[in-house]
Amino acid sequence: MSLEQKVMTAMKEAMKAKDTNALTSLRAIKSAILLAKTESGVQEELSEEQELKLLQKQVKQRKDSAGIFTEQGRTDLAEPELAQAAVIEQFLPEQLGEEEIEKVVVDIIAKTGAEGMKDMGKVMGMANAELTGKADGKTISTIVKSKLS
Repeated sequence: MSLEQKVMTAMKEAMKAKDTNALTSLRAIKSAILLAKTESGVQEELSEEQELKLLQKQVKQRKDSAGIFTEQGRTDLAEPELAQAAVIEQFLPEQLGEEEIEKVVVDIIAKTGAEGMKDMGKVMGMANAELTGKADGKTISTIVKSKLS
């Protein structure tokens, strides 16, 4: 079942349950899917990798907004953003812990023979490809920097 079909099913359930928070989140995902489809100019299905990136972007936007709202003391605005992020995260595969990400990064560094910050781009490219949907880019970047410095 494609992401779009899963979202539509979840939207129906949210409507029946009158869950406005989930409905808002699901509508945002559906909108992002439709935009991604029209960007390519052809009404074709998105690949799984594209779907994962789209979901990660949606979660990141919500968490960044929540962080800004929290800094400004607006928890009333931060809480719905975090709740929406949690709804969207249900469609992502289980996220890896830092230890698992670190193991993958160490393996990539060993494979590529990376020896410093000059090789960060090469390592990040491979790490992002291997960990798509399983870890966010910020965490990967932090671990790669610590290992290469």
